[in-house]
Amino acid sequence: MPPIIHADKCKGCGTCAAICPMNLFKYEKGSVPTVAYPEECWHCNACVLDCPAKAVELRLPLNYMLLHVDASSLHD
Repeated sequence: MPPIIHADKCKGCGTCAAICPMNLFKYEKGSVPTVAYPEECWHCNACVLDCPAKAVELRLPLNYMLLHVDASSLHD
C-alpha cells in the first residue's frame, strides 16, 4: 500500500521525493508530491520519518503488520 500525503499538512518542500530510495514520488517544486509508482513502495518509512511537516503516512499491508506484533502481547 502506498504512502498517503496529506495535502493540508504538506508544505511542498519535496523532502519525501528526495529521500525515497525507490523514486516513488512525482514532484514539482512548490507543489504537493504525488505517488507515481505505488506498487514499488518498499515500506521503508523514510518518507514518514524525514517529512518536516509530518504530512506523510505509511499504511502497512496486513502481512507486514503481522510481522510487527510484539511477542509479549501474545501471552496471558
